[in-house]
Amino acid sequence: MSSIHSGSSQWGELLKKEDWWSIWIGLGLLLTAILFFTSGSSIAWISVTPAKWHSLPELGTQLISNASRYLAQFVLWATIFGLAISFLKISFKDFLASFLFIYVVSVLVFALGQWDQADYYNLEPPLVALALGLVIANLIRLPKWLEAGFRVEFYIKIGIVLLGATLPFTLIIWAGPVAILQASIVSLTTFFVIYFVGKRLGLDRRLAATLGAGGAVCGVSGSIAIAGAVGAKKEHAPISISIVIFWAIVMIFALPLVARSLGLPTGVAGAWIGTSEFADAAGFAAAQTYGAYAGHVPGIEGSAEAAVNAFTLMKVIGRDVWIGIWALVLSIVATTRWEETGVAGRTNYGEIWRRFPKFVIGFLIASLAVTAISRGYDFAAYKSNVVPHLVGPIKNLRTWAFIFCFFSIGLTTRFSDFAKAGAKPFYAFTAGVVVNVILGYILSTQVFVDFWVKLGQQ
Repeated sequence: MSSIHSGSSQWGELLKKEDWWSIWIGLGLLLTAILFFTSGSSIAWISVTPAKWHSLPELGTQLISNASRYLAQFVLWATIFGLAISFLKISFKDFLASFLFIYVVSVLVFALGQWDQADYYNLEPPLVALALGLVIANLIRLPKWLEAGFRVEFYIKIGIVLLGATLPFTLIIWAGPVAILQASIVSLTTFFVIYFVGKRLGLDRRLAATLGAGGAVCGVSGSIAIAGAVGAKKEHAPISISIVIFWAIVMIFALPLVARSLGLPTGVAGAWIGTSEFADAAGFAAAQTYGAYAGHVPGIEGSAEAAVNAFTLMKVIGRDVWIGIWALVLSIVATTRWEETGVAGRTNYGEIWRRFPKFVIGFLIASLAVTAISRGYDFAAYKSNVVPHLVGPIKNLRTWAFIFCFFSIGLTTRFSDFAKAGAKPFYAFTAGVVVNVILGYILSTQVFVDFWVKLGQQ
């Protein structure tokens, strides 16, 4: 009987976890796009984005003329998100009102990024969305119910699944081993630096491990997974998450600016960002910002997409996939070596699967699907047909998902929360930040530089 309930519970997770819903939504959108494409049509109409503009009257005319397309797109997002929300036990009424607010602001932020002077003022939509969210959250007391739509992890996971459709699987196969090697070097080094510095500062080893995983693997998700695996106290994960978010936000602005001052090629900069950032959403924002410099800032070589591709290979392929393994290893250590951890019972090797970031599966399937569709086209036909009618619309939807995410990050970040983390955990994590950034820079610009430069030329 217990096995039956266990099996039912496992199947139930397919509809009760954000990870799985990110796959269903991402792949559902991709499948729809493929069906339209193979029938000679496209979802470009509903994947509308603001176009370049010079004056406010020009922008106003553009938005009014496409009002029906934006309305249809809002209905599409609200419907598919609402379906997921109903299974995640969140009030649909509150979510819909909150998401309407997010969507309207996102349209304005996206439009600002399309201003013909936006590059001069570095007004990249992700950065503007984040900054605006931070201002609102820290100056205005928002009603509690409005938080129903601030689904940071949900939006970023959907965006990553859609990102797979724009990243050829052949590129993943080619670059994967190097990305995993570089990520493993940085991750292991960062974890042990944070852990041992934390121990020297007198931190509980479970908090030190949670901080180490937050810096080494995948910030927020890593902190939550490892805190559970080692039996950490209930306040340990929030402490780690607060510090991760602080440094992730700092790096969003710092890494692109430093890379720009150094004139790094886009592929190299993307790899450095992928090894130095602590959260998927923040890293993507930094990589996309740097990619936008290509063709606009003298001296920066490589394609615009190379920064995002290199970041994705380093962060999603190289680091995120290790969450389950880290959780398993540390749960073994906690169970067999640490006393009074709160971790009971024998080690369960199913921990790898339970902790594995499922959205990575969707990312790989999306990449495989579009790669298979594209095989019958030569390069010229791919650029003239597949990109504008299949890949381009998916890329637009991906950008929308990321803007929703960045705005939500700002709206859920309060500077007062950072002070609650305490000085010693902050010092321990910061030691890891210093090592992480320096080592990532050396590996990206010296050890594997030829590889990342070549990726930027793909």
